[in-house]
Amino acid sequence: MSETSVRGDLEWGTTPRLLHSSAERFSAREAIVDVSDGRTLSFAGLATAVHDAARAFLATGIERGDRVAIWAPNVWEWIVAALGLQSAGAVLVPLNTRFKGREAAYILGKSRAKALVTITGFLDTEYVALLGEAVDVGTELPDLEAIVVLRGDAPAGTRAWAAFLDAGSGVDSSLADARAQAVEPSDLSDILFTSGTTGNPKGAMLTHAQTLRAYRDWSDVVGLQEHDRYLIVNPFFHAFGYKAGWLASLMMGATVLPQAVFDPAQVFERIPRDRITVLPGPPTLYQTILNHPGRRDHDLSSLRLSVTGAAPTPVELIVRMRDELTFETIITGYGLTESCGIATMCRYDDDPETIANTSGRAIPGVEVQVVDDDGREVPRGEAGEVVIRGYNVMRGYLDEPDETAATIDADGWLHTGDVGVMDDRGYLRITDRTKDMFIVGGFNAYPAEIENLFLRNEKVAQVAVVGVPDERMGEVGMAFVVLRPEAEASADELVEWGRAEMANYKAPR
Repeated sequence: MSETSVRGDLEWGTTPRLLHSSAERFSAREAIVDVSDGRTLSFAGLATAVHDAARAFLATGIERGDRVAIWAPNVWEWIVAALGLQSAGAVLVPLNTRFKGREAAYILGKSRAKALVTITGFLDTEYVALLGEAVDVGTELPDLEAIVVLRGDAPAGTRAWAAFLDAGSGVDSSLADARAQAVEPSDLSDILFTSGTTGNPKGAMLTHAQTLRAYRDWSDVVGLQEHDRYLIVNPFFHAFGYKAGWLASLMMGATVLPQAVFDPAQVFERIPRDRITVLPGPPTLYQTILNHPGRRDHDLSSLRLSVTGAAPTPVELIVRMRDELTFETIITGYGLTESCGIATMCRYDDDPETIANTSGRAIPGVEVQVVDDDGREVPRGEAGEVVIRGYNVMRGYLDEPDETAATIDADGWLHTGDVGVMDDRGYLRITDRTKDMFIVGGFNAYPAEIENLFLRNEKVAQVAVVGVPDERMGEVGMAFVVLRPEAEASADELVEWGRAEMANYKAPR
């Protein structure tokens, strides 16, 4: 492992201590610039805002180890709320902004979330209303004691962010400081839910120390720098936007510029105006930028660092990114939610073929092997299942001992369900999946979960979902449906029903 990763882990240990360190190291420099409401926070100002949020969570009755969910797009308040609840000793549970009410309710119930932090009026989506339409919150989510609205009108039974913070002013600052100091590196920092072949999402439990060590190494490998300006298009509910996004920026002193929705025209305007240097994303993001007719009308020369992955990356795309854009560094990687979102990475000086055709080699302190059905490592160049062992492997799935035992073996190897080939350099190429899954624009879609959701339709008797190729998204879902006797439904009707009932990346096209 690298010297810097050890130093970073021992120096900070927890996100509250990292926040304190960053406020001292970078002080008046810009930590967050959110153009959606014109708010700019310095690193010192971010620490103050987080302290106030932590006091508010204490006033709400949040205890150490409680779970708090955030269901909101990329806005500055998301970061303040996340760091605030972690400073109060709570565990972050991010919710996908594409979720419908029932999908969100399942995770709120499974995690026994004590509070939900959300938003109203975002892209005509009312998250509180979605939840209320799907379940009886009072009876079906008995642990959920508070709903706080970051932006927009606060419906009945919820509290506006400003009122939430006002309530925290009655909590002595020393109590909030003491709670933050009491957080241990081995405490859970977050529970990230990931779907799977069993049909219901599972919560991967990850600690402060794991996350900080992994993303200090990530930052070192990609070369994230103190004066970088990082446009975060990847959603905060995903490890790519959260851990490889604003958390890595907090470590290294980079400025975070949240982007709530990827709109090419907006991004083209923001790059020169906001002097963007870092723009990670899935391959579809770069394909959209490169093929957009308005690209040449804008100065994109400030861009220097890109990080991609989560889906196959054509060699030609890497070549075009280097030749037609100004990226000095293009890095691909591989990881799972269960491995802190990271396991292997390319390096800055790898050639385009290596970057496009492999997911890099193991990060420091982590072992990656390709094994046969008996768990024996196969010779280099032969295919087998990818397994991971190291500090980055999750504690386990929340309240799922059997699922945990089926995923992490007795020797500590995390079985990914991905099929890969490793070359003589230790570089990994993912070739297939043993798990029943397809990838839509960088998001994992699991047929079993989609089929379970589809069977809620009163006209559907049986359904099977598979992934099919799509030029823009990589893959999309196709559903084969048997209707119930006497029922009638067109393909278009079922597609529209799916879009209304599940996150758009899951919905069959």
